[in-house]
Amino acid sequence: MKLITWNIQWGRGLDGRVDLARIVSTARELADFDVLCVQEVADNFPELEDSNGADQFSELAELLLPEYRLYAAFGVDASADEGRRRRFGNAVITRYSAMSVRRHSLPWPPDPGKPSMPRVAVEMTLQAPMGPLRVTTTHLEYYSDVQRRAQAARLRNLHDEACQRAMHPPPADKGPFNAVPQAASAILCGDFNFPPENAAYGEIQNALASGAPRYRDAWPLVHGHHPHAPTFCLHSDAYSKTPYCCDFVFVSDDLAPRVRSIEVDLETQASDHQPVIVELDDR
Repeated sequence: MKLITWNIQWGRGLDGRVDLARIVSTARELADFDVLCVQEVADNFPELEDSNGADQFSELAELLLPEYRLYAAFGVDASADEGRRRRFGNAVITRYSAMSVRRHSLPWPPDPGKPSMPRVAVEMTLQAPMGPLRVTTTHLEYYSDVQRRAQAARLRNLHDEACQRAMHPPPADKGPFNAVPQAASAILCGDFNFPPENAAYGEIQNALASGAPRYRDAWPLVHGHHPHAPTFCLHSDAYSKTPYCCDFVFVSDDLAPRVRSIEVDLETQASDHQPVIVELDDR
């Protein structure tokens, strides 16, 4: 199983060109991916730099038909003068069957003086070759550490809740109460906007009170103590003079033996972030 996570910056490359077809072709060149998780997808935001305000969720879905389906979650979902919604968020694109989809609004506590926006995670239970697999992608707050740590804690708690449901499934019923498959095996990925040195990086991997398999960063599972490859500010110093890693793939502890490889594409400049590619044994 191959998964790519990438903050695509609404398709804007460092050349100032917004090109979703380039994003898709770059991802296809990196891997014959089964799951593509993307952050910073926009709809009706023409004020974003070099954007024409297109519905990028629909554009990405069309570019990847018929092999893949796109499932989105919007952190920002606001009205506009012409009646069309203004949306900004994340998406999971996959060739696997989506057994269930959940969308989580993440905490947004006040942090006076800090710019911020609502943040969201989209969680899917996929029918993967290894069995039901829960995949969540997210994009945490950039400017506020208070909000970022609260959001990271919520993601960990959501994982614990899902694992407990898997261990103690509800009784079968009809209609919306009908039990959908619950999976303890899970992947959490995206742009976390913290480096490995930040306290939230360790907190998200803390042991769970339920005893369920905790999240573990896939990078050291493969590369040991070798520092994370940079995923941000590698080809531009607009936000930092020093490149660093803030895009991660966490896997539940039971999946750790399946992690075959994880790499960062250090070459592409199709976004201001670098894509991360992880491969897991699926049998």
